[in-house]
Amino acid sequence: MAWTWRFEKADGTETAPAVEPEEFPTQGDAESWIGEVWKELSEGGADRVTLFEDGTEIYGMSLHADAES
Repeated sequence: MAWTWRFEKADGTETAPAVEPEEFPTQGDAESWIGEVWKELSEGGADRVTLFEDGTEIYGMSLHADAES
């Protein structure tokens, strides 16, 4: 299994991340990584991220601390 993130602008279009991600072996590893770099990603132009497990969407969330998912 591979866990990956997709990075999006506010309008839902995909954008290149400011910090290059990897494929993660577990959901916890993917979530820990996003917890460490979310601010850099946000400052780099990403507004939202979506987590995928082997291509299946698990959930999405905002990178803005004051926004709701």
